[in-house]
Amino acid sequence: MGKGFYISKAVAVTCVVVAIAAVATIIALSVVYAQEKSKNEAISPPTTSPDTTTITPTTPSTPKEPWQRYRLPDSLAPVSYNVTLWPRLKTNADGLYIFSGHSTVVFTCVKETDLILIHSNRLNLTAFEGYHAKLKGLDGATAPSLKNTWLEVPTQYLVIQLSGPLQAGSKYELFTEFVGELADDLGGFYRSEYFEDGVKKVVATTQMQPTDARKAFPCFDEPAMKAVFHMTLIHPQETVALSNAMNYGKFLSQYPVNITMDGQKLIQTRFEPTEIMSTYLLAFVVCDFAYIGTKPGAEVLIRIWARRKAIEEGQGNYALEKTGPILSFFENYYNSSYPLTKSDQIALPDFSAGAMENWGLITYRETALLYNPDVSSNGDKEWVATVISHELAHMWFGNLVTMKWWNDLWLNEGFATYVSYLGANYAEPTWKMKDLIVLNEIVGVMAVDALASSHPLSSKEEDIQMPEHISELFDSITYSKGAAVLRMLSEFITETVFSKGLSTYLEEFKYKNTVYTDLWKHLQMAVDKAGIKLPSSVEVIMNRWILQMGFPVVTIDTKTGKITQKHFLLDPDSVVDRPSEFNYEWFVPITWIKTGVERQQYWLVDKEATNNDMMLNANDWLVANVDMRGFYRVNYDAGNWERLLAKLSSQHKDIPVINRAQIIDDAFNLARAEMVNTTLALRTTKFLNKEVEYMPWQTARNNLDYYFLMFDRSEVYGPMQAYIKRQVSPLFNYFKDLTLNWTKIPESHTDQYNQVNAISLACSTGVKGCRDLTTGWFREWMKNSTNNKISPNLKSTVYCSAIAAGGVEEWDFAWSMYKNATIASEAEKLMHALSCTKQPWLLNRYLQYCLDPEKIRKQDATITIIYIASNPIGQPLAWDFIRANWNHIFNDYGGGSFSFGGIINGVTKRFSTEFDYKQLLQFKEDNAGQLGSATTALEQALERTKANMNWVAMNKKQVLEWFTSETSSPV
Repeated sequence: MGKGFYISKAVAVTCVVVAIAAVATIIALSVVYAQEKSKNEAISPPTTSPDTTTITPTTPSTPKEPWQRYRLPDSLAPVSYNVTLWPRLKTNADGLYIFSGHSTVVFTCVKETDLILIHSNRLNLTAFEGYHAKLKGLDGATAPSLKNTWLEVPTQYLVIQLSGPLQAGSKYELFTEFVGELADDLGGFYRSEYFEDGVKKVVATTQMQPTDARKAFPCFDEPAMKAVFHMTLIHPQETVALSNAMNYGKFLSQYPVNITMDGQKLIQTRFEPTEIMSTYLLAFVVCDFAYIGTKPGAEVLIRIWARRKAIEEGQGNYALEKTGPILSFFENYYNSSYPLTKSDQIALPDFSAGAMENWGLITYRETALLYNPDVSSNGDKEWVATVISHELAHMWFGNLVTMKWWNDLWLNEGFATYVSYLGANYAEPTWKMKDLIVLNEIVGVMAVDALASSHPLSSKEEDIQMPEHISELFDSITYSKGAAVLRMLSEFITETVFSKGLSTYLEEFKYKNTVYTDLWKHLQMAVDKAGIKLPSSVEVIMNRWILQMGFPVVTIDTKTGKITQKHFLLDPDSVVDRPSEFNYEWFVPITWIKTGVERQQYWLVDKEATNNDMMLNANDWLVANVDMRGFYRVNYDAGNWERLLAKLSSQHKDIPVINRAQIIDDAFNLARAEMVNTTLALRTTKFLNKEVEYMPWQTARNNLDYYFLMFDRSEVYGPMQAYIKRQVSPLFNYFKDLTLNWTKIPESHTDQYNQVNAISLACSTGVKGCRDLTTGWFREWMKNSTNNKISPNLKSTVYCSAIAAGGVEEWDFAWSMYKNATIASEAEKLMHALSCTKQPWLLNRYLQYCLDPEKIRKQDATITIIYIASNPIGQPLAWDFIRANWNHIFNDYGGGSFSFGGIINGVTKRFSTEFDYKQLLQFKEDNAGQLGSATTALEQALERTKANMNWVAMNKKQVLEWFTSETSSPV
């Protein structure tokens, strides 16, 4: 699944909430079921004495019954499903959107059993002669009669007790019929709404990952329970139906067919059987969308689907242009043909994730698939390219070969994140995407993994059981650290050997499930064949990186050649209570360059070692971890630090650009960990008045943001602003000249990004002419709202700067533009800019809008609150808001959603006082049992707050003195 910058993913709520919500849904649906039953007859065989009573036995006295466990027993294995669904795109008499349908699953009995457990969540099941299903034997097998059936709500099962055993080796067929709500909860089979030409339109769509296929029909909803799916959708005449496979209309004239049900003229679309696959990859959509696609006769049919207006405006053209080349890249990279005949990609108005890799029907947020060159920025374009690449990478790695259980999710998502940069680099070779992975993924996740409350990439299977446990895994560790360690592995065994290992891995396990050690074995085979010498096996080396959390800081003494490693913790006083069998030691591939010497490599396999090649003469300098290929930080002796600072001041280009960024990032983080002086970290920014490259500037900005978070309400703020102003002024003038007084767009992809940094920092620190520039552009737009001449790349920073400088007039104008925006990326920019106002009452009003899906879509509510909290004025307002509305936010917006913890992280990142810490503790106590996937985030917030308290107490005085001294001295 494509991350939404860790914003949100599918909905999976906690046990208690699931129980309450599911029961409520079943009660509500039972009222309308009688009305809908007659409508089901066209898609359901006749039944004898249909009954809709929910049969629930007395709660078992022991918690060890199979239906009280969250994992399916290994007694049954699905073979195929035949599913027919009829979503209603209009409300019924009770004001509900619903769907009805039936499903037949063929399964094999692997071990003799008298119990069938199949997942079912929030479905109202028809009872046949008192039971919720029908069972029959196949191929001569005799099915025992049903003894009892009920819905076990906490574990989301339909439980079927049999009068006798199913026989091992025999096949059976289970039939169920049901009604569900086509809710707007962004999970399972749900609805998305939008307006086109003033007409409200409804889309029926899906998001199954990780545990929501069971909300669409009863199924064995675990990734290892692969099967073939035969889908049929019944839908209104004016709509089209899509699913993983092609519909039969391409090959057989009888499908789709027109049918009449309950007096309605409908279409019945039947699809070809899918490949054998997991339930979480199933997808189907009913919509009134248009598409553009490849020409007839193409080996793989590629289609880009979206709202009709979006397609007419050409917003899908870029995605279509790049999908084919990226698919071809991965075919070559994996040495494996694309497994399907078509690749549909569809942009949905309401979608919780960035995208989802459903096999053959990839679903996206509109911002992740649609691009308009007249309105969208180069950042929007990069996002589209990388997300498409991420999802297409999954077509093999994740879909063709799938993890056995969610504890290995990191392998799916970390891998797709890493190679998405390779695919995007192939599609856009001038963008330097292989470098940008450092900024986009690695730097950020190191801050998370340096916390004592971090977690290993791979968890024990038994530790990941409940849906919310699974949802918590969809975090930056899984995606970004997973990408970082795989990038490191690919570096030290070479990219060629890495891809060859992947090829044999995919060939051996296609259509099957694996654990991570299977990949290590195939990479080892490729390493052995290539004759590459490593200090140990791939498995032994990599297990250090995936089975224990965190990463090392490598300290190099260039006077003696001594090298040491230890677990790097951002807060040196934090207590790591997670034991590690490896005692927090790693096999570290150290690469380095030094004066006059090209890159060298050395393996650090113990806590300390000596390498004489790293000893330096008095005037030489050394930089380790070339291009940040390794997932570790580097510290040096004081002499080498001084020589590096001198080199940055005199000839900064002698140090590779990624390492210039790395020096800044390592120094700031080492200072926070009390391993170097804070003033040393600040001194790494002094050369920036001569730097024009994006990566060092962005890294410095990221790290100085922490200082703003800690000090923007104190006396440090003024001198700090003055220093930044002095450093950024040359950059502002550089881009003013480069763009001929802001009339041209820089040619380089990264220059376009750094131009944004120049204007944003210049305006926020008061560089002469900047504020007039941005407010002037915005005012011109306000005068003629149909003619926005602001450069797409600059819109975010211009909107934010102008709204911050303005009042209600600017805010209301931006709000009206947001509500009328027809391009998702434009709406997203405005949504962020609205949080930049300095008017508390406007921020409070904006927060209230987050509770109204008519104003702020549910998919956007979380990030909007985080945006507001990023504003120093908005932070306490957002904190009060989520505390006052936590129950509503949690229940209505999905407390189990993948990045629900993002609210906690975003709203508490400024916390740095004892009072803040006590408030967090109180929040934890007040909402015990109702934190869902935010549980880990809250623990991290508590740890981070303690660390912030200590850091501010230790560093405030010297930080103030340093900034004051720098700004009082001549340039």
